[in-house]
Amino acid sequence: MENGQKKGKLKNFLERKDIEFSVQRYLIDAMSSMALGLFASLLIGTILNTLGQSLGIAFLTDVIWPYARDMTGSAIAVAVAYALKAPPFVLFSSTIVGYAGNLLGGPVGAFVSAIVGTELGKVVSKETKIDLIVTPAVTILSGVLVAQLIGPGIAAFMTKTGELIMVATTLQPFWMGIIVSLVVGIALTLPISSAAICMMLGLAGLAGGAATAGCCAQMIGFAVMSYRDNGVGGVIAVGIGTSMLHMSNIVRNWKIWIPPTLAAAITGPIATVVMKMENIPIGSGMGTSGLVGQIGTIAAMNAIGRGGASLYLSIFLLHFFLPAVLTLLFSTLLRKIGWIKDGDLALHL
Repeated sequence: MENGQKKGKLKNFLERKDIEFSVQRYLIDAMSSMALGLFASLLIGTILNTLGQSLGIAFLTDVIWPYARDMTGSAIAVAVAYALKAPPFVLFSSTIVGYAGNLLGGPVGAFVSAIVGTELGKVVSKETKIDLIVTPAVTILSGVLVAQLIGPGIAAFMTKTGELIMVATTLQPFWMGIIVSLVVGIALTLPISSAAICMMLGLAGLAGGAATAGCCAQMIGFAVMSYRDNGVGGVIAVGIGTSMLHMSNIVRNWKIWIPPTLAAAITGPIATVVMKMENIPIGSGMGTSGLVGQIGTIAAMNAIGRGGASLYLSIFLLHFFLPAVLTLLFSTLLRKIGWIKDGDLALHL
């Protein structure tokens, strides 16, 4: 009876503090928000840096880019704390936690440190008369301690895993092109962040190119396949926004996921074997969302001396034309056998 009362009190306390130990809260809500933090710092910094390099604007490359790069951890932590519904003191203190986490453990270190610091900060928030001191102190001390203890190990593990994937893709470009394209493309459509995953793994080079191909196949594929149900607005929302908009439709009829997924299985090895396309980590998991995948591809290919008109043609073919044609071909076949029907891809935007 006493144990039951204690469990009941603990449950009520966690509910009052809005602390929920679940996959939804940490791996979907927090990770998706983490991606927004990455976009608002490292991503926009990368875009401006690429623009500065192309146009010879030193202010963008020498001033803005270092600031954006160095504040990535803080942006991640604030985004995570926001997703976890942190009170103000916890939210503001998380900037320090994120900076330390990113410095010691990269994006994953910032992510994990921010979760621990935020949740423990929420525990003590407004529980004492000296909240001004206690809450930020607990948030910072706990988060930075986590960064110190596990950050380097996490960073090493994620780096080695990313390197293994990239080496495997270089050694077996055909098969790994298929695997990476499928896995990252599927992750993009699921309610998790493919961009965050690619950043965590540091996925670049040919593996990054395959990941981009898979993401583009999902986004452009779903966009063109659903045109008859959603019109031009739907095409833009999915093709330049996210294929995640179709997740509820996939739940109702999983067969609509077949055409863009088959397209990804084809464009992945084309990217690695035929076109030998590369990308940088921040662009690898973005596909055509805001054209970030294409900007990253341009930056990566320019870095290895493969820019110019032929690059833009390759991007058009691999990221837009082939996904559209292949998906329409497969979806037409599935419509003929009754696996996909009118209305299956309708969005209520």
